Amino acid sequence: MSVQSETTETPDMIEEPQETRRDFLYYATAGAGAVGLGAAIWPLVNSLNPSADVAALSVIEVDLDGVEPGTRITVSWSGKPVFIDHRTEEQIAKARADDTAQLPDPALDADRAIRPEWLVQIGICTHLGCIPLGQGSSDPLGDWDGWFCPCHGSHYDTAGRIRKGPAPRNLDLPPYAFKSDTVVVIG
Repeated sequence: MSVQSETTETPDMIEEPQETRRDFLYYATAGAGAVGLGAAIWPLVNSLNPSADVAALSVIEVDLDGVEPGTRITVSWSGKPVFIDHRTEEQIAKARADDTAQLPDPALDADRAIRPEWLVQIGICTHLGCIPLGQGSSDPLGDWDGWFCPCHGSHYDTAGRIRKGPAPRNLDLPPYAFKSDTVVVIG
């Protein structure tokens, strides 16, 4: 005669799994791997940041004291030439008179110059990236007395607006503001 014992488990008898030393080792290894991966990737991510010399040139201050009306200067901002033109009353009047002309890229002179006497723009032709002539006293100014790109014949007026040639748009404007009457901050 055999006696079979039946055991039935009740909810009180089910044991909860306990954390073991092996679980701790899994978590510790995964944590160390994550830290190691982060330490390995950080130099790569950090190398994508701009270098210190580039970051230093991202904002520049230009003292305009001594720049006479009718004079143009060129400064470098973020590796790009920036044309600063101290315009005369005649140049301002000519630019404002052309506000109603048929322009390939219409823009009002007042929208291009924060202060009418100072025009600040990036000196790169918007066609193929050449540097237009017009900053030097003996440079050709083009048909509208602004800037002329001899590479493909783009002519810009005294507000830096494209008037003739293959350039698709006006000379670009950098972000800038006047810190004082004679200091402009570009960037």
